Amino acid sequence: MRRLSHYDYWSDSLKPSVLIDSRADVLVYGMGERPILQLAELFKNVNWHENIASVPQIAFLQNEPPAQNSDNVIFLHSFEKEKENKKFYGENFVTFEIESNKQIQKGLIQQYGERFLVVNPPFPPATTEEMDGMALFDVMMNKPHPKYAKRGDIPAFEMIKNSITIHRGCFGGCAFCAIAAHQGKTISSRSPESVLREVADLAKRDYFKGHISDLGAPSANMYMMGGNNKEACKRCPRPSCIFPNVCKNLNCNHAPLIALYRKAAAIKGVKHITIGSGIRYDMLLCADRNIAQQNHLDDYLREVITHHVSGRLKVAPEHTATHVLNKMRKPPFNNFLQFYAKFNDINRKIGKKQQLIPYFISSHPGCTLQDMRELSKITRKYRMMTEQVQDFTPTPMTYSTAMFYLGYDPYTGEKVYVAKSPSEKKAQNGCFFL
Repeated sequence: MRRLSHYDYWSDSLKPSVLIDSRADVLVYGMGERPILQLAELFKNVNWHENIASVPQIAFLQNEPPAQNSDNVIFLHSFEKEKENKKFYGENFVTFEIESNKQIQKGLIQQYGERFLVVNPPFPPATTEEMDGMALFDVMMNKPHPKYAKRGDIPAFEMIKNSITIHRGCFGGCAFCAIAAHQGKTISSRSPESVLREVADLAKRDYFKGHISDLGAPSANMYMMGGNNKEACKRCPRPSCIFPNVCKNLNCNHAPLIALYRKAAAIKGVKHITIGSGIRYDMLLCADRNIAQQNHLDDYLREVITHHVSGRLKVAPEHTATHVLNKMRKPPFNNFLQFYAKFNDINRKIGKKQQLIPYFISSHPGCTLQDMRELSKITRKYRMMTEQVQDFTPTPMTYSTAMFYLGYDPYTGEKVYVAKSPSEKKAQNGCFFL
């Protein structure tokens, strides 16, 4: 996420690529299994520097200016120009985000003084076969390193020891999220057979008590999904396949995921599976779907609520104000209210009293104190449990962070209100607890 120049919240300054500050020879970005293997082979040669440009999904520095007539690279404004005028950072960000949303990308080049940072395009999205090959559960220790034996419970391990990743990537495109820049917008899924083998392996581990805490990924319900027309997806620059509307080319079939849940639950030793990853409810409420399609989406919702919620289901509407949600690239709050009604209706029908816990964000660019006061009123009106609160913290290379740093929308030039001071941020966050 720091492969190019970026705004650093903690120092409140524009920083160069981490490759500059670290003085490393090579930077690997994204999910690095494939570039690391190629680099390992390359490093066997004493003259590896001569062939470094051939490795995808890395960044490196060179002294010679690259040829500017290549159709395969994009030249960004130099770091020096960005420091002189923020608008050049804004233009660079738009170029970076549009390009990183595509499956087939061009290389990016940015000048730093007399040196040139070259960011090679990433590998294509991993295939199912590649995902299965990278699922090393059967050769890993699957427990903390013995050197931690005296520490007792390790929070990071406790959180993930009973969870299983079934895919990577996210086409949700939330403005504040860096997953697309890190894992990509395209979904790469493991095969059901690979996931089920890991479930069986987990069920045999000495610490497993029968509860799988998650079968998920960045977003729980994107397993095996993608465009019906694969060619149309390859150069699509949309940051999101589901905002401001669900792309008509997107296959939202949840049947493979429902089947995976049911087969995993039937494995010996598995007593309960809960879905801990966030569910994108906006995919489950599509106004342009026909009745059969909506019934299919309702099937997934019933499956989760009936069998895979442990008393509480957490989802992320993020806000109630439409103008703030637009900046977040999130659907209108009315969509969440529809989902909330469906959740309560299904619970009534199955005789359960489960809770829906919404996540909200304060101090996001575009959000004022009055917006937060209105949010507080609305959530109280619907008797929502607003215990999950996050004060917006800028993350490198995201649209939200660009607005936070610039004070305007880099795509439109429209001025955006930003709560930056500790007192402003504290006041907004405090509205949750009025």
